[in-house]
Amino acid sequence: MSTPRGASLLHEPRLNKSTAFNKDEREAFGLLGLLPEGIDDLETQLRRAMAQLDAKTTDLERYIYLSQLQDTDETLFYRVLVSDPARFLPLVYTPTVGEACLRFGHIMRRSRGLYLSVERRGRVREVLRNWPERDVRFIVVTSGERILGLGDLGANGMGIPIGKLSLYTAVGGVPPEYTLPVLVDSGTNNETLLADPLYLGLRRPRAPREELDAFVEEFVTAVQAEFPKCCIQFEDWAGPDAVRLLARYRDRVCCFNDDIQGTAAVALAGVLAALRITGGRLADQRFLFFGAGSAATGIAGLLSEALRREGLRDEDARSRIFLVDRRGLITRDRETIAEYQRPFAQARPAVTDLVTAIEELRPTALIGLSTVGGAFDRRVVGAMARVNERPMIFPFSNPTSHSECSAEDAYAWTDGRAVFASGSPYPPVRHGGRTLVPGQGNNVYIFPAIGMAVYATGARRVSDEMFVAAARGVAEEVTQSDLDVGLIFPPTSSIAGTELHAAVRVAEVVFDQGLAAVPRPPDLAAYVAAQAYVPRYRSLV
Repeated sequence: MSTPRGASLLHEPRLNKSTAFNKDEREAFGLLGLLPEGIDDLETQLRRAMAQLDAKTTDLERYIYLSQLQDTDETLFYRVLVSDPARFLPLVYTPTVGEACLRFGHIMRRSRGLYLSVERRGRVREVLRNWPERDVRFIVVTSGERILGLGDLGANGMGIPIGKLSLYTAVGGVPPEYTLPVLVDSGTNNETLLADPLYLGLRRPRAPREELDAFVEEFVTAVQAEFPKCCIQFEDWAGPDAVRLLARYRDRVCCFNDDIQGTAAVALAGVLAALRITGGRLADQRFLFFGAGSAATGIAGLLSEALRREGLRDEDARSRIFLVDRRGLITRDRETIAEYQRPFAQARPAVTDLVTAIEELRPTALIGLSTVGGAFDRRVVGAMARVNERPMIFPFSNPTSHSECSAEDAYAWTDGRAVFASGSPYPPVRHGGRTLVPGQGNNVYIFPAIGMAVYATGARRVSDEMFVAAARGVAEEVTQSDLDVGLIFPPTSSIAGTELHAAVRVAEVVFDQGLAAVPRPPDLAAYVAAQAYVPRYRSLV
């Protein structure tokens, strides 16, 4: 395909270099007069972008600026992100993306990705052909029904696939031209959105299950036909839909669900690193979940897999995992229970109170996935501190307003003994003359590594063993100095190295399981590193 000229070139974000076009390029592509005479290099452009970001007064304004930069100069956008991941990841994804999704129809400047309406049933493959790139390797697709802890945001949920795929590239190294954000628009049951004149989605109630499933089947089939090397990541679907669709497609196409498997892997990584503080074996731990949806059962399932690898039988592994929802402990004699919860239902009397459950079950780790802000109050955290010398307390619900407890409270209520990680970021806490650094159990440690491994190996499927490998890879990157300040996830300042290490661990499993589409290289780490995208301008002449 020929390179566009003049203003058209300046409007092509993948090729645009703005003020970095050199003299020869300006002559060759009709850019004379369309740019100032000064010629920048990428580092000068980076300084200018930083100055403009520093002038913004809110994170939402910074999100909007970065979105516009991605739409105009993709290389500079990624150069900004990789310059300081600890600063910019929270801006392009959690927690800022939550606010951006709430206001998506009000802040949208330019459409990005594909919107697949259920009212286009029978034409999905035709719509996919409208995407300009013909070699798509990764699709992140959402229904917008369960965005973070914010609920049904309909078409506003498109901010999630856009943000996720930005991280595939920025920290995972997947080249951006191979990525495609997709929103399946089946309506919304959010009355506030339906009444909003600036809402951009279908103005109708959500489609029933049968209609949604038929549309997703058409979508998956069309993706395989149009983009045969594509891996599909299901993201922020309603819990029952997420479980059902993953079960339907995981052994049929290359796909995974980040809310189920990615969340599970990051939780496992946190536990593995935390054990270097608390001592003991993984096989000796007991896990209590507050929240029993698809994310919780996903973590429970991966923990079971890891426990089996430690030598436990299936029944023994599951006997160490307890699910508590708003009605209490899930037991086998409960009248109504979801099928995906059944493997973890316990053969014991019901317990309705979380504090009582802690005192009776004596878990070593308390994991929150309830989206109930403040659910781990002083009584709950105190109970964990009474039954453990170093209790693992992981309030993983997002965004921060939905976190089950804050880092400051967890440390205060355990006299600094808690091993803490949360789904949203918290600043360091000063306690007892020490500075404790809370970890953020963010899926960003996992899904870009899975993506890079799949991209590098051409993996035909995504297996649970690959997520266990990713978790172990992340935990291996936690240093003793990290552990000394209570940090059980690697610092995000060095996340690119963490992702690369985890991707190599995943790639090893891909080759061991015979899922790769390329020969196994003699130096796997060097091979994976060589595939990674680096944001730099290429010469056009």
